[in-house]
Amino acid sequence: MRSDKMKKGLEKAPHRSLFKAMGYTDEEINRPLIGVVNSKNEIIPGHIHLDIIADAVKAGIRMAGGTPIEFSTIGVCDGIAMNHEGMKYSLASRELIADSVEVMAMAHPFDGLVLIPNCDKVIPGMLMAALRLNIPSIVVSGGPMLAGRIGNREVDLIQVFEAVGGVKMGTITEDDLKELEDNACPGCGSCAGMFTANSMNCLSEALGLGLPGNGTIPAVNAARVRLAKKAGMKIMELVEKDIKPRDIATPAAFRNAMAVDMALGCSTNTVLHVPALAHEAEIELSLDTFNEVSAKTPHLCSLSPAGPVHIQDLDLAGGIMAVMKELSKAGLIDESVMTATGESLAASLKRASVKNYSVIMPLDKPHHKQGGIAILRGNLAPDGAVVKQSAVADEMMKSSGTARVFNSEEDAVAAILGGQIKAGNVVVIRYEGPKGGPGMREMLTPTSTIAGMGLDKVVSLITDGRFSGGTRGAAIGHVSPEAAEGGTIGLVEDGDVIEIDIPGRSISLKVDDKVLAERRTKWKAPKPKITKGYAYRYAQMVTSASTGAVFKD
Repeated sequence: MRSDKMKKGLEKAPHRSLFKAMGYTDEEINRPLIGVVNSKNEIIPGHIHLDIIADAVKAGIRMAGGTPIEFSTIGVCDGIAMNHEGMKYSLASRELIADSVEVMAMAHPFDGLVLIPNCDKVIPGMLMAALRLNIPSIVVSGGPMLAGRIGNREVDLIQVFEAVGGVKMGTITEDDLKELEDNACPGCGSCAGMFTANSMNCLSEALGLGLPGNGTIPAVNAARVRLAKKAGMKIMELVEKDIKPRDIATPAAFRNAMAVDMALGCSTNTVLHVPALAHEAEIELSLDTFNEVSAKTPHLCSLSPAGPVHIQDLDLAGGIMAVMKELSKAGLIDESVMTATGESLAASLKRASVKNYSVIMPLDKPHHKQGGIAILRGNLAPDGAVVKQSAVADEMMKSSGTARVFNSEEDAVAAILGGQIKAGNVVVIRYEGPKGGPGMREMLTPTSTIAGMGLDKVVSLITDGRFSGGTRGAAIGHVSPEAAEGGTIGLVEDGDVIEIDIPGRSISLKVDDKVLAERRTKWKAPKPKITKGYAYRYAQMVTSASTGAVFKD
């Protein structure tokens, strides 16, 4: 066993003595030692209940003959960190989380790991660590939040963000906003729509590193606790069979996950996290693969923010396994891959079925013939940009507009709320990329404010930063190279014409090359916005959004 390095033999008597100082018996020490990575804290709604999940995992490990050993990681709530300096630290936390799990699992050589994440950067951070360490591991999340309810209407956090713009426009009152604020988030769990956290939890299941149900069983359901117990028991089987994360997360499994991504209309942030996971698994995965998979994969589920359906509805309709079973009918899923069940995906799909074809549309009646995400390229984004095309109005799929340029999110929000943005404008927010931000802030406030003001069908947004999974409208992010690295987005001026063609996968700045060359001679790299601490070090180490914003090798 891997844990023998710290517990076996005469020379490890001091080590065993330290275990006994914590109350471990000889019998417990002699069993396989399983690290239980619990990201519970009291600042994230998705994590407030993870002590219950961790206790269930530990019960499962003990039932299967192992000894659980719990440790923790940090976590950031993207919603609470939104629209202030705190958001510069959200994406950056992903690397810290991955590194902290690596440190703990290398300093204390566990035989296996059960990872308990639930929110935006914690899920990919833990998955990155699992693929980097490549010791038997399984993921069990805390589960999605239920949608809130006002009368007969289901609501979620995005309606609260969008309602701010509604108040500014006078279409709703402050009392209406207060009612939303009080009811949109009814309890624990990751926010109820197909936002980033739920996207990544669903993809962890589709990739095979979580058990069936991991992506969709609501946080408050007893089935979530039972799933955690099963994960605790299952890790013992994975340890016994020596099934490691890279045995599961193969190139075929990544393509499966990307097909599910397209069918669900997942967050654009998956285009950061999936390549980062592939990097840790030592698998080459270019942005163009997203377009290749999207072109073949129909969009089957219209979940919030694109549609009225929430994760709880997807769960009742059969969950991720049902989506994969539907996709498999068209040969879009490789059923031969291994999963954390210890069996092939085919075994899980035999037990799956679609229970509601109004939530999971049939293959011959999809919401869209292509997947939810598109990668755009052009002189404005030669290394790529990303848009959640499933949440873009038909009239905005092809558009041309005049640029309104802002060098920070704050400046853009002030202009939007001040009524300075008009129909036909393209809002350009730059110097918000991984390096320039630093931290590539998620900008839900400008997109939701534009939607709340009724401008989402007449105004586009473009940024080298990123957008929330809750964003809807023609919001194009991850523009690479970013402005701080000398990308073309740094040369755009007010009044320039920008042409967007999402079906044609292009984004172009309609400015003559000679003019751009002249502007480039005058461009100067900006001074760092943060000059000390982790965010400063992050800016020195991070790579482009087009490569998953991983650290330089």
